[in-house]
Amino acid sequence: MKFLEDRIRQEGQVRPGNILKVDCFLNHQLDVALLDEIGRAFYEKYKDRGITRILTIESSGIAIACMTARYFGVPVVFAKKAKSKNLDGDVYTSVVHSFTYGRDYDITLAKKFLGPQDTVLLVDDFLAVGKAMNGMLDICGQAGARVAGIGIAIEKGFQPGGAALRKAGYDLTSLAIVDAMGDDGSITFREED
Repeated sequence: MKFLEDRIRQEGQVRPGNILKVDCFLNHQLDVALLDEIGRAFYEKYKDRGITRILTIESSGIAIACMTARYFGVPVVFAKKAKSKNLDGDVYTSVVHSFTYGRDYDITLAKKFLGPQDTVLLVDDFLAVGKAMNGMLDICGQAGARVAGIGIAIEKGFQPGGAALRKAGYDLTSLAIVDAMGDDGSITFREED
């Protein structure tokens, strides 16, 4: 979507290692008006799918999930990256590899918050190689929940995550797809079909 591409062009920073820094509006400091537009865009795309839960992973996806859930009128559930002492009862668990941090970690979600009666929209801030999304899909599979769609704010189209999810048959909506990032700080976006 043009509104997000424009914001990335204005304030995004390309860093070595294919890192796109958008911390001034998306995943450290939050621009609530922009997040509201993102939530509305996901709602417009998936509003007729019978969504009962919005699912993400802590922490950067939570703000996007909340703004999206506001339009759907459904709860947000998020997979935790660390097992906390206040996580009680049975949990779903999956292993995720973090591209940003270069390590594996377990994600967990209490079983009481997701089950076979749920139709889920998965959302996150970034999609690169797809490991976090695969972990959430694994949790949905364990729960027997139906995945109605995947909403991503920024997809790195030059990495394999998006293509693999589309090939697997998931309805993936990425609001901005970055096709290339140059050493000079330039960003090229995929043209809409």
